[in-house]
Amino acid sequence: MHRLALVALVMVWSTAANAEPGATWKSLDPSTADYAVPIKSAVDDYFSQYHPTAIMVVQNDLVVATAGDVTRKVNVCSVRKSLLSALIGIAVEHRQINLEDTLEHLAIDDNSPSLTPQEQQATVRQLLMARSGIYHPAAYETRDQKATRPARGAYAPGTFWYYNNWDFNALGAIYEKATGDNAFKGFERLIARPTGMEDFTAIDGRFVGDNSSIYPAYTFNMTARDLARFGLLYLNRGRWNGTQIVPAQWVAESTKAHSDTGRTGLGYGYLWWVLDAQVWRDGATLANGNGGQRIAILPAKGLVIVQVVALDGSSNEIGSRDFLNLARRIVTLVH
Repeated sequence: MHRLALVALVMVWSTAANAEPGATWKSLDPSTADYAVPIKSAVDDYFSQYHPTAIMVVQNDLVVATAGDVTRKVNVCSVRKSLLSALIGIAVEHRQINLEDTLEHLAIDDNSPSLTPQEQQATVRQLLMARSGIYHPAAYETRDQKATRPARGAYAPGTFWYYNNWDFNALGAIYEKATGDNAFKGFERLIARPTGMEDFTAIDGRFVGDNSSIYPAYTFNMTARDLARFGLLYLNRGRWNGTQIVPAQWVAESTKAHSDTGRTGLGYGYLWWVLDAQVWRDGATLANGNGGQRIAILPAKGLVIVQVVALDGSSNEIGSRDFLNLARRIVTLVH
C-alpha cells in the first residue's frame, strides 16, 4: 500500500500591507527574486528527507516554489482550535459571547460524573487559555492527554495550564449555542468565503464524539492552500482586501502568551501556541496539530508557513522540531 502522506508548506512574505492572493494563487517569476533558488533548495531538501506529498512556497500573493499536490483535503487535527479561536473573536466583537461568563451562567454541564460547583465557575476565557480546571474525560483525546490528565478537582479554575480537549470541545458547543452556527458553517460563512478559500465548505467538517462526554470534537478537513489564506489573514491582523474579518485586537490578544506551558520555546494564548520572541521576535505564533499539522506566523519576516500531513496509520508523523528547523532555515534566507 503506497504511503499517503501530504505535507504542504506555504511561505508568505507580506512586503505591502494587507497583500492577499486573488481568486487563485499565481506564480512568481524566479528571475525577479534572488531568494527563490535557495528557498526551492531548502524545500527540496525537506521534501527528500521527510517524503511529503506536497510543498508550496508563496510570497505575498505569488507562488515561489511547489512540489506535489496542495489541493488535497486533510484532517488538520488540533489546528481546528486556532480556527475556532478566530470565530470566537468575531462572536465576542458582535457581543454574542462574553469571555467572563461562567459555565454555570451558560448552563454548560456534562454527563456523569457531571461538573462540580467549582468547575462550573470556570469562564469562557479560562477555557480559551486551557486553564479551566475541568478534567472530565473528553472526546478525541490522544493517548498522552488521557495519561496526563489531572484528577478531577486537582486545580481550581484559572490556576493551572493543561492542554485540555474538554475545554476545546466545550468551546465549540458554546460557540454554536451563542451564534446558531456550528464551527463549520461559521467558518465557511465568516472566514472561508470572505478570504476566497478555494476548497473548504462546511461539509468538510465532521463531529467526532464518544460516550465520555456530550461534547464532540469538531474536525476540519482542509487544503494547504486554504490554510495559507487563514495564516495570511492573521499576518495581516485580521484584515482582507481592506475589510476587517477578525478583530485586530482579538488577533493580538489571542496570539499573546497567557500561560507558561512548560514546553521549551512555547507559550499558550487563546487556542494558539506562542513562539519564543527571543528566537522568532514579537508576534510569532503557531497553530499545531497532531502528526505534523502546522501554521506558523512570523510577522518579523512577514512569513507564514503551513504544513499538513495526511495520516492513514502507515505514514510517519513529522515532529514540530523538524518543522521549526525548516522554518529557521528559510528565515535566514529572507533579506
